[in-house]
Amino acid sequence: MSPELALRHMPDVLNFKYGTGRRGWTPRLHDRFGYRSPDDWYEATLFHLIGPDTDWLDVGCGRHVFPQNQDGARHLAATCRVLVGVDPSDNIRDNRVVHERAQCLLQDYRTDRRFDLVTMRMVAEHVEDPAGAVAALSRLIRPGGLAVIYTVAKFSPASLVAAVTPMPVHHVVKRILWGGSEEDTFPVVYRMNTRRELCALFREGGFHEESFAYLDDCRSLAQWWLPAAAELALWKTLRVVGLRYPEACLLGLYRKES
Repeated sequence: MSPELALRHMPDVLNFKYGTGRRGWTPRLHDRFGYRSPDDWYEATLFHLIGPDTDWLDVGCGRHVFPQNQDGARHLAATCRVLVGVDPSDNIRDNRVVHERAQCLLQDYRTDRRFDLVTMRMVAEHVEDPAGAVAALSRLIRPGGLAVIYTVAKFSPASLVAAVTPMPVHHVVKRILWGGSEEDTFPVVYRMNTRRELCALFREGGFHEESFAYLDDCRSLAQWWLPAAAELALWKTLRVVGLRYPEACLLGLYRKES
């Protein structure tokens, strides 16, 4: 899917997330620099993909399908035919958006239903058995269906730091920078967090890559206006000189072969 298709739905995503009136300083700062966050792009992609006939499985949904855009998640849940959430964490019990929930690993989920769309939002970095996960996706997705993988890039600075720091440090850093709770922070292994790894895994599972994007991530300092503006200014400068921003997320769409 081309970025232009997702871009058509960006106004809907932003309206659900920030409202249609005067917005706070974060969206206004993003508008000023022409920046859209990885979450914005992921959500706009799903706004394009989901319709009334979509059977949707969200893997690792926890409490929220879209943690920063719960109104948008409720809209898509009301739009699709069915939304099933699968997550081994107790957090899924608090999810009020999914129509059905299963507290288990993806590999252990059993159903006669086959899905048009399976999403994995910030889940791939935690998967210890990537081949088993993709085999489960192949079993659950009907021919022609899509798997959408949205995850952190393995060699981004934050990922490299997270890979070598103990979990108590993760909890503190996540709480300070992004306001996350300890219950929503899990160990990372980064076994399917490069484009090469994802392509190889999904090709073996009977999929082909339909689209792929690196999404620049300028959210590390987003809680404070001046540091956030400085980070966006650096991002803009690197774009002007043709350099990729070092902090990034991955968004891959993989179509199951007919």
